[in-house]
Amino acid sequence: MKSIVSLCFAALLAGCATSTGPVSRVMPNPGSQVALSFTGIVTRTNHLNYLLYVPKDYAAMPGKAWPLVLFLHGAGERGTDVNKVAVHGPPKLVKAGREFPFILASPQCPENQTWDNDALLSLIDTLQSQLNVDASRVYVTGLSMGGYGTWSLATQHPERFAAVAPICGGGDRIRALLPSQREALKSIGVWAFHGGKDNVVPIAESERMVDAFKKAGVSDIQFTVYPDDGHDSWTHAYNEPKFFDWLLSHHR
Repeated sequence: MKSIVSLCFAALLAGCATSTGPVSRVMPNPGSQVALSFTGIVTRTNHLNYLLYVPKDYAAMPGKAWPLVLFLHGAGERGTDVNKVAVHGPPKLVKAGREFPFILASPQCPENQTWDNDALLSLIDTLQSQLNVDASRVYVTGLSMGGYGTWSLATQHPERFAAVAPICGGGDRIRALLPSQREALKSIGVWAFHGGKDNVVPIAESERMVDAFKKAGVSDIQFTVYPDDGHDSWTHAYNEPKFFDWLLSHHR
């Protein structure tokens, strides 16, 4: 079953500053400054359109918990026409008639923006609350800008994912992590892909991240390079015979 769903959700962020004095309308003497405090609530609304696919047997098996795969597209598919998301990757395969034994969520990044971790995690939370999702089998994969988004989610929130597959992406080096994050990172599965002749995202971007993950203690990691591929290494990657079996073999 395929459906196009529009999700609007709000994340509430509160920031509080401590102070030794009361909050009041204090006017400093001209030419001087005083210490004041301000407590406010900032609300940010994230709107994401996305394509949603559930397996054909989903309704017939109400007690079954299904794996969830999050697919992140590249920069060229941003905007408001959610059907653009299906030009590459797993949603393209679904559009062509391929069936998968997992729930597939393919959000669309708004125009002139990049992937936001908080918005994506809120989407996952919403899907887990509305669908029969196996929380121990949540995966993320993406290409180009989506490859960067995949590396970012794996770096900052490894405890949420059983395995990740970034394609022709990159990211920031792994910096200070909480002990729980570092421990979760060690047990995540990683399969990275890149084209050897990529002139959009240098292969060094993937090499750097693979090296950083290995140094962080990730042992279940592999890196596939297609020597003759340019930026479009995702076509080969998503057609790897063992790709989806490898992904689904991982549990958190």
